[in-house]
Amino acid sequence: MVYQVYLRSFADSNGDGIGDLAGLRSRLPYLSWLGVDALWINPHYPSGGADGGYDICDYRAVDPDYGDVADLEALVADARQLGLRVVLDVVPNHTSDRHPWFQTALADPDSPEAARYHFAPPSEEPPNNWRSLFGGPAWSRTPDGRWYLHLFAPEQPDLNWRDPAVAADFEKTLRFWLDRGVSGFRVDVAYGLFKDAELRDNPGAYSPTLFGHGPEQAMTWNQPEVHDVWRQWRSVCDEYPDTMLVGEVCLADLDEVALYSRPDEMHQSFSFRLLKSPWDTDAFADGVQTALDAFGSVGAPVSWVLGNHDKDRQVTRFGGGALGTARARAAALLMLALPGSAYLYAGDELGLPQAVVPDEAKTDPIFFRSDGERAGRDGCRVPMPWNDSTGVGFSPDGAARPWLPIPAEWSGYAVSGQARDGGSMLTLYRRALALRAAHPALGSGEATVSTRGDVLTVHTTGDGETVRCVVNMGSATVLVPSRGQVLLASTTQVRASAASVALPPNTAVWLTED
Repeated sequence: MVYQVYLRSFADSNGDGIGDLAGLRSRLPYLSWLGVDALWINPHYPSGGADGGYDICDYRAVDPDYGDVADLEALVADARQLGLRVVLDVVPNHTSDRHPWFQTALADPDSPEAARYHFAPPSEEPPNNWRSLFGGPAWSRTPDGRWYLHLFAPEQPDLNWRDPAVAADFEKTLRFWLDRGVSGFRVDVAYGLFKDAELRDNPGAYSPTLFGHGPEQAMTWNQPEVHDVWRQWRSVCDEYPDTMLVGEVCLADLDEVALYSRPDEMHQSFSFRLLKSPWDTDAFADGVQTALDAFGSVGAPVSWVLGNHDKDRQVTRFGGGALGTARARAAALLMLALPGSAYLYAGDELGLPQAVVPDEAKTDPIFFRSDGERAGRDGCRVPMPWNDSTGVGFSPDGAARPWLPIPAEWSGYAVSGQARDGGSMLTLYRRALALRAAHPALGSGEATVSTRGDVLTVHTTGDGETVRCVVNMGSATVLVPSRGQVLLASTTQVRASAASVALPPNTAVWLTED
């Protein structure tokens, strides 16, 4: 289990309202207690601040808001003592417009740095029809009239990976952090980097499918040359024992996603199907089976995701309130039963809903680039509640206001209260992770998927043991035949008899097989 830390929102050690490395370091015992194996930290680098740290000015430094390199080294050392590994976020598709390379490129169109980005000569119209994922065109003008490419915000110019200097510099970045003891990298926009060499129009307008980018954006994503980058990065990581690469690959076709995890490329690439599927038996069954088939075809484990810093919290996605919470509890047992790696976004173990952030407090460029039509991602990035104090323990007493406002009612979700509550979401996750570590059939081995009406069943087998995860996604209680043991249920309302288990709506259970 890998625990994703949104650093700015996890724990503030110095009272400036911003989470930092020292704050995270102080909370490592919590992660060890919870039972995770590793933590992935969202970008910690000096940044222009346009996109939550994903517009980077210096890849081999730490933003002063978060500390310094010595703080990160101390974090890695403490984590290792607790049996935790640290994975960093790396962003190779684009830099900040404040990066020294881009600043030089703006000043001198003939500089080597200018060749490291995508520039087009002055003209009345942009070079092609490409669109930004954050809204609007993917091209902006420089002061001297040139066009430059940014598939995200204008403050995030895309790098030109056809220039060897770009690859050489990123190899230096990988080694810089690996030499400091980190255990690998989550790679942002791993399906990007290379663009069509002729900058041809995309065949369709920007209109992502439910599950990711498809052929309508054939010129901007998933170019074949990108796989050579991951082969080179894999060779670097292979020089450092027990390190890994996991890629963010947002493509509609899971067979294409799985190719990024071939034996000589990344160790893992995320399967986002469950993150993007509605609460529906067929949708979840297809999401599980399709991923198992696709990644199995290249001999790679599936990396399962139910939440992250880019999507609404799952409690809200699944209906909100008690209904959404019940479904999120059931989904947690499903994900943790599946063979492969599971990724948990900080706060999902508390059952946090999507926070309502006032427009005046929002920071996400999606909100601004869409003229407010899209709410943006701030609501899933609100700071963690640790206790029931006024500031919910995110910052020390007397601290500045948190960088995003924390809802007053979030003290009710705090770690301190849930840790003492045997029926809380946090307790459910802790129990599930402990059982997952103790039972070989959970999280490893082979899996088979079946449905019957509104019931989804996954059999997982490993080391001679079989566990069934049964999820009732319907609106009525169902009887599940069983002569085994109930290992764990997502609700106390599950009732077991000698031959069956009564499973209420929107609940899940782990059953051993005799």
